[in-house]
Formats: sequence, structure tokens, C-alpha cells
Amino acid sequence: MKPHPSLARAPRFAAALGTRPASADAGPVPAEHMGGIAQALSIRYNNLVYDMKSRGEDVIVLSLGEAFFDIPLFRFDDLPMPDGYHYSHSRGVPELRRRLAAYYGERYGVPVDPADEILVTAGSKIAIHMSLMAILNPGDEAMVLEPAWVSYTEQVKLCHAVPVMVPHDAGIFRLGEFITARTRVIIVNNPNNPSGKLLTAEELAHLHELADEHGLFILSDEAYSDFVPEGRFISLGAGDPEKRHTLICNSMSKNHGMSGWRLGYVIGRPTVIDEVLKINQHLVTCPPTILQYYLERHFAEVLEITRPQIAEVVRRRAELAAFMDARGMTYLPGDSTFYFFVSIGRAGVSSEEFCTRLLTAHGVSTVPGIGYGDSCDGFIRVSVGTENMERTRRGIVLVDELIEVLAMENGLLATTGTEVMA
Repeated sequence: MKPHPSLARAPRFAAALGTRPASADAGPVPAEHMGGIAQALSIRYNNLVYDMKSRGEDVIVLSLGEAFFDIPLFRFDDLPMPDGYHYSHSRGVPELRRRLAAYYGERYGVPVDPADEILVTAGSKIAIHMSLMAILNPGDEAMVLEPAWVSYTEQVKLCHAVPVMVPHDAGIFRLGEFITARTRVIIVNNPNNPSGKLLTAEELAHLHELADEHGLFILSDEAYSDFVPEGRFISLGAGDPEKRHTLICNSMSKNHGMSGWRLGYVIGRPTVIDEVLKINQHLVTCPPTILQYYLERHFAEVLEITRPQIAEVVRRRAELAAFMDARGMTYLPGDSTFYFFVSIGRAGVSSEEFCTRLLTAHGVSTVPGIGYGDSCDGFIRVSVGTENMERTRRGIVLVDELIEVLAMENGLLATTGTEVMA
């Protein structure tokens, strides 16, 4: 099989990023459709970072899709044992489902029946994929708004459906232009990874109108629901309490700061959740039982610890936005999450070329914008949730300086006499 075309721009790192040379005697080839599935670009670059750090190299990590919180390890010895060693209900343990249903009801105004409107599984990533498997027929179209989290398009293709990409400058109110007779679902990420944009009440209302008018599902990935300025987040489910066309996916990875535990959930009407349940039973069975009991037992305690830290991350994001503004850097609008989608258009190179040079020459890891859609190659994702402020500012300065250097190298910027790095 040929390497993914995107790797041709960075051949030195092809092996590290996961490609292998073709071999005439390699045995039976993988499924043909897998040739059209790309690796998750953010994970590929983060794997390269892990390799560099294992060799003792210092890397300013602005690429990770998580925030690092100070969370104590609570007790395990008071959890129900030996139940924790065994399979649990394939919808998730009832106690945790009740906790999550109450959380969405009390915090976001979305009524959820814990018996049949929610399913807990091994992370929101598989929750999204199983939801798509439950609603997409082969050949159906799924509308994906750019910038789009890197796995939406590949998950749609793994369902043998067709992702229809909406350029980042189109906006919610132009989505009707992209709807066809084959459109089945619109996928939204609210707030958005990587831009930090939060959907407004008017935009959410328009999505509901499109769903009603065209008989569509709306799948809302709300993994960053608490990473917003106070009181600003509106769940898609608040406008569709019966969940006629709404599916919501969320996670314990972000709001609870436990990405390594791989616990997520999907909310929807019973007839759809029943279909997701079948897939979960055949692919996952159930998420880790003991971790479900741990989260249920310490649910409120964890949130009490993470919420002030989330508020601090959002505050830091605003401070860093002002820092970039002062330097004349540009990025897509947004005030939520811990990401910026920073423009590198003046550099005159692809986002992969830019990120590879930034990492290998200057020790700063970011994620190429091309992973978030074809209209996004002039951007990179900068995550500000893991490093301290001093190192984050230093990384941002190195991004800005490399933009200027490449602009001059490519004849796109007149030299001003300002000293920048080589």
C-alpha cells in the first residue's frame, strides 16, 4: 500500500509517524477501504513527542488534547468487590448512569432517563463511532463542519458512509446549501476543538430547524462542555428534550480530567440507544467496571476539584489570547476549550511542513491544521492545557517567529530588521 499522501512532505519522519515500505511478499493485504482511512494526525504527532521525550529531549508540548489537573487518588478499597473484577451492565453500571443523567439535567437542562436514554462505554470516541454506526447506512452522507476533530471524517468512512465537509468560513446558517437527498446527520462539536468556538442559541435553533425540515439527526460532541466562560454553554439537547433527532456524546476525559481512564457516554432517545447498545455489546461489552464504580462514588468530589482548575484554564486561555493579539497573531474566533486554531497563512508552507519544522528544529509540538479539514491547511492547533504559562508563552513566541522566518524565506514578507530565530 502507498503511504498516506500527507507524509510525502515529511519523509524523514515517515517511520516515526507510522508508515512502512511496501513489500512484495508481505502476505494478504488489508481491506481495500482501509487505504482511504488516515491515521489520527494529532495522535501521530503526539507519538513522535513521546519518542523524543523518552530520549531525554525537552519539548514544549502544545499538541495534547487534554488539560493536566491536580487530582488526588481516592480510595478503591470501599468499592463493591468482587463486582469490580467482573463484567458490568452493557449500558453502564446503573449508579453511574443515574449520576450522569442528573448531571445533564441539573447543569444543562437536558432531561435524561438513566434507564434507557444513556449508555456508558469506553470513551466518547467509541461512543461517537457507535452512534454513527447506529444511524448511517452505506452511502449516506454525514455533514462535518470544519475545523473538525480529526476522527469524525474517518469514523464516517469506517461506516461506509460519505463525509461532506463544510469549509470553516461557511458557518451554521449556510449548512442548508450542503444538504442533499443522501444527508443523514450533521456532526457538530460544541464547543469546538480546535477553534474554541461556542455555538449560540440562534445557531443551535437553526440546527434543530434543519433537522426537522430535512429529517436529519444532529450529533453533538460536547466533550468540552465545562471549558467555557461561566454560564455560556447551551447543550443541543436543551432544544430537543424528547431527543427526536438529537444525539449527545460526552466524556469523563475532559471535565473530570481523566482521559486515560477511557470513560464516555452517549445520550439519545431509547430507540436509538437500543441500537447503540447492540454495537457496544459486540465491540466493547462494557467499560471497566471498577473505574465506573470509582467515578460514581467520587463524582461530586472530582468535579469539586476540577471545576476551579477548568475555570483557571479558561482564564489562562483569555490571557494568552491577549498575548497573541499583542503580537499581531491571528486565529479563528473562540473563547472556550483550551485550544487556539492559529493562522500560519503568511508562512507560505503546508501545516505539516510547519509543524514538523517547529518540532524538530525548535522543540515545540503543535498539530497541523490539515487534519481538521482541507480548508484548514493554513492553521495549526495550539493547546494550552498542559504546560505552565512561561513555557506556553515561549512556545507561542517560537510559533510566531517561525511564521516570520518562513514568510521571509518564501519571499512573502519584507525584512523589517527585527531579529528572529534562524
